[in-house]
Amino acid sequence: MRILFATYAEKSHFLVMVPLAWALQAEGHEVRVASQPDLTDVITRSGLTAVPVGRDHSLWRANRAFGFFDPRKKHKRAVPFFDMADDHPEQLTWEHFKRGYAQFVPWWCRLVNEPMIDGLVEYCRRWEPDLVIWEPVTYAGPIAAKACGAVHARFMWSLDLFGRMRGHYLRAKAEQPPQEREDMLQAWIAAHGRRFGVEFSEEMTTGHFTIDYTPPSLELPPDPAAGPEPHRVPVRFIPYNDRAVIPPWLRVAPERPRVCLTLGTTSAENLDGYLVPVQEILDGLADLDVEIVATLPEHHQAQLERVPDNVRLVSFVPLHALLPTCTAVIDHGGSGTFFTTLASGVPQLVLPNLFDEPLRARYLAEQGAGLTMHSSEATGAGVRQALLRLLEEPSFAEESRRIRDEMNAMPAPAEVAAGIEALVETYRAAVPAAGR
Repeated sequence: MRILFATYAEKSHFLVMVPLAWALQAEGHEVRVASQPDLTDVITRSGLTAVPVGRDHSLWRANRAFGFFDPRKKHKRAVPFFDMADDHPEQLTWEHFKRGYAQFVPWWCRLVNEPMIDGLVEYCRRWEPDLVIWEPVTYAGPIAAKACGAVHARFMWSLDLFGRMRGHYLRAKAEQPPQEREDMLQAWIAAHGRRFGVEFSEEMTTGHFTIDYTPPSLELPPDPAAGPEPHRVPVRFIPYNDRAVIPPWLRVAPERPRVCLTLGTTSAENLDGYLVPVQEILDGLADLDVEIVATLPEHHQAQLERVPDNVRLVSFVPLHALLPTCTAVIDHGGSGTFFTTLASGVPQLVLPNLFDEPLRARYLAEQGAGLTMHSSEATGAGVRQALLRLLEEPSFAEESRRIRDEMNAMPAPAEVAAGIEALVETYRAAVPAAGR
């Protein structure tokens, strides 16, 4: 089969797709990855075939102007960040979801999709893939899939807050008078679909099926009020960190407990800094008998006023090689870092801020596999106290290894790849004949 992965140019969202793309290619399928030009080098470094389409998105430029992803900045024209993870029942109202889509659609969906929709549709009509696998905000994927008659599926990098929100929205929408059933997401997808002869259908918001590497113990709990769950295809998380080189110091076992401090690339590259006080945290850990490996880009290293003796600064080190040598990890809760830590069976202190990070961190803490405090509440003393608990209480490591074993029991990418043709055939009947 011909299988196309589609994602807007966001490196962390693409990296988690790579092991499945490798497995599908090894199974004999023809695999290509379509994204905006900015991601081309990242794709080709993975050994996959890149298809640059459209032009680069402006999401992070808009964020710098309006601050909707950066709580540290207060803009006169600031766009409030809509919290999809809010799970308080009293908040799940029609007005709440209308307000949410009024932010989600123009400030995320449109910014990342509209520069690539036309180019992706044009390519799909020429190449005619059998299956399009899309990152869950890349709605250009289902539009292009329907335009060329392909089955399509989402590949989740997060808890499925998108599907949960959609289910609640449809429930609330059905309760409104017909003349008041505004649906901004449907209207936006439908308007672009009509340009290519595509009629909107609800599976364009959730895919024919959903590929998901979140283990059962950390999934969103069932919510009957949000409607039926989408068809989920579980796949084991396999860490992939882009180009990787093992430095000499990492080839030798640490002489004392090793702790990794890693805060992801999004804050460093797109938010002009970290959301936690890095210097204060390093100072708070300075007297501990541990080796702190802090992964900070060189320009952030230069901003530090001092580097404690127990800190090793590195601009980059492959986490899948580093984390198994660690006793604990301090991180921001981004999907790649979070699940690479779990796959290593190492307890973590999560300092979350955005989107599903706080919710995922809470689930981790409830499972006893780590601790969490919101990034806005992180202090040197607080991080020190939490880290000491992770180092001194063996239950955290035990529960982390339990979740690692749960992840290892999920189907490997090769197993999913082996069954993909049957899965596509199951859904092919749902694809309109005119689109084939």
